[in-house]
Amino acid sequence: HGGGAARAAPRPRRAQAAPRPRLHRPGKPPSAPSLPRSRSLPPVTDMSAEVVDSNPYSRLMALQRMGIVDNYERIRDYSVAIVGVGGVGSVAAEMLTRCGIGRLLLYDYDTVELANMNRLFFRPDQVGMTKTDAAVQTLSEINPDVVLESYSLNITTVKGFETFLGSLKARSSNGRSTGVDLVLSCVDNYEARMVVNQACNELRQTWMESGVSEDAVSGHIQLLVPGETACFACAPPLVVASGVDERTLKRDGVCAASLPTTMGVVAGLLVQNSLKYLLKFGQVSPYLGYNSLKDFFPTMEMRPNPQCSNPACLERQKEYMQSKPARDAAAKAKMEAEASAAIEYPVHMDNEWNISVLDDSDTATSSVQRAATDILPEGLVRELPDEDTYVEPPAAPASCGAIDDDLEELQRQLDALNSS
Repeated sequence: HGGGAARAAPRPRRAQAAPRPRLHRPGKPPSAPSLPRSRSLPPVTDMSAEVVDSNPYSRLMALQRMGIVDNYERIRDYSVAIVGVGGVGSVAAEMLTRCGIGRLLLYDYDTVELANMNRLFFRPDQVGMTKTDAAVQTLSEINPDVVLESYSLNITTVKGFETFLGSLKARSSNGRSTGVDLVLSCVDNYEARMVVNQACNELRQTWMESGVSEDAVSGHIQLLVPGETACFACAPPLVVASGVDERTLKRDGVCAASLPTTMGVVAGLLVQNSLKYLLKFGQVSPYLGYNSLKDFFPTMEMRPNPQCSNPACLERQKEYMQSKPARDAAAKAKMEAEASAAIEYPVHMDNEWNISVLDDSDTATSSVQRAATDILPEGLVRELPDEDTYVEPPAAPASCGAIDDDLEELQRQLDALNSS
């Protein structure tokens, strides 16, 4: 879902003061609904690779044992902010929670409705709750080790934007970290995307944008690094570039389509690339599309627009270009360090020096080695001729009949057979 007003870098509009954000420490979810819920899992102090049914992290730690990730436990050191806890954002939050992310910040101002039940995550008994409170309730039951902070506010208002900007650089509620490592935009309108874009440009904050089309059969994710890649204002959507106000596109009684399958795929791609970015494995896609009608996954890379209308983006571009010599020197030093640290493993491992020397003229040794490596079945013996000895090939056996007959005799016999 996307499109919207053609404002290059909109500042949030003034409105009533945003609701006070709620912070939730592990094991303290918001008030439960009337229906009884299952008991939450006990907190786990350390991630263990022990393979037992009672260990919720054993299959995640297997990534480290298999060489995919160097140190999976580092995931507890990271903080991720999710803006928009809807069809994509709620599923992304659940995935990160199950992966054991250290801290999760959730932003949304909407409430859970029955119309949301065609999507994943939310339950009918949560109807009427704010989406952030409902999400914290479910996520804290799934993994009480994750620090959850919920903000029920509209980031497009002046007060909401100030709270949003401050929370992205504030110290965590448990005092263990400051700021966030990644922002995930899962909103459904252009104005909110531009607000996230503005905040991340001002804070030099890396973020990922995601979206699902209004017909619910395609979507995309995009990595945005201020100054290094295009920001959201560098290449606005076509409907925005055409000067159309997205608010005029909405009509009473008409809503966008929604498929939990498409949203689940987009959320999975978003979190997969988030894990690759945080834990430094694999390759993060700069832009990855998804067309479910043809199972087509287009990729592309978008560079910053030197004529971008966002002043903060232009400032980040300038900083990025000025730091290029330092980046090149660091990359060169890293390559040299990796080259010098490379180890060439020996081929021969049969002695402490890892060296084997063979004398080609030593026939006896060669014969013994060949015999040792080429053992015949029981009852068979290999006989080899002595060196420099020529063996006369056996004579071909004589065939029956008149082999020595000349051609005329053979022709005569053939004629006799034909005449009889």
